[in-house]
Amino acid sequence: MRLLVLSDIHSNADALEAAFKTADGRWDRAVCLGDVVGYGPDPNEVTDRVRALGMLTIRGNHDKAVAGLVSTEDFNPVARAAAEWTLAQLSPENLEFLKTLPQGPLQTEGVMLVHGAFHDEDEYVFAPAQALDGLLESPVPVTFFGHTHYQGGFAYQNDQLELVQVRPKPGHGLAAVQLAPVKRYLLNPGSIGQPRDGDARAAFAIADLDHQVVEFWRVPYDIAPVQKRMKEAGLPESLVQRLALGR
Repeated sequence: MRLLVLSDIHSNADALEAAFKTADGRWDRAVCLGDVVGYGPDPNEVTDRVRALGMLTIRGNHDKAVAGLVSTEDFNPVARAAAEWTLAQLSPENLEFLKTLPQGPLQTEGVMLVHGAFHDEDEYVFAPAQALDGLLESPVPVTFFGHTHYQGGFAYQNDQLELVQVRPKPGHGLAAVQLAPVKRYLLNPGSIGQPRDGDARAAFAIADLDHQVVEFWRVPYDIAPVQKRMKEAGLPESLVQRLALGR
């Protein structure tokens, strides 16, 4: 079983299609770790694509906010403005889809899916100390998480906690990690639609569960047309600029 792991698509149809084009023929099943919408200019196109594929998708904080399941009071003004714009664009069918997305943690194919932290879907996991609870308490050795928009993760063995630094270098499409049977992993595929780790390329992962290998991919795409649609939609300029910066 080869699992295509996507996260934080954030209404960026061009980045999503670039990822699918590169991953074509390399996966058997697709999953999404949340934040299908938010920030980007293509909420209906992206949600339609996710629905059409029937991929197992858990909810992210932007999905919840747009669906009216949580208040946007804790969002910064830029994120709040994008959420309000997104809600105004969504078709009734796509809005209903977002409302009914399940909450993580969710287990499938022997791995666990979460959006943020293992016990709090809205918590950002940046530091090893934040990752420890999830590494210890997940019922399976490999857990995938999103939310931070940073590709990489953490591994744990014999009271030793280590960073998994796997971002492909410029000019390289992927970096692979061989999973050790004695370790536990908390791995982030990165963000499809709005990377924040300094690399503007769309990020995703492919987990070969039979051979215990996880490939971390970066795929370039034409960012300018996405920025143009964002400007035409009146989305905040800071969101437009950060796509090219990867931050």
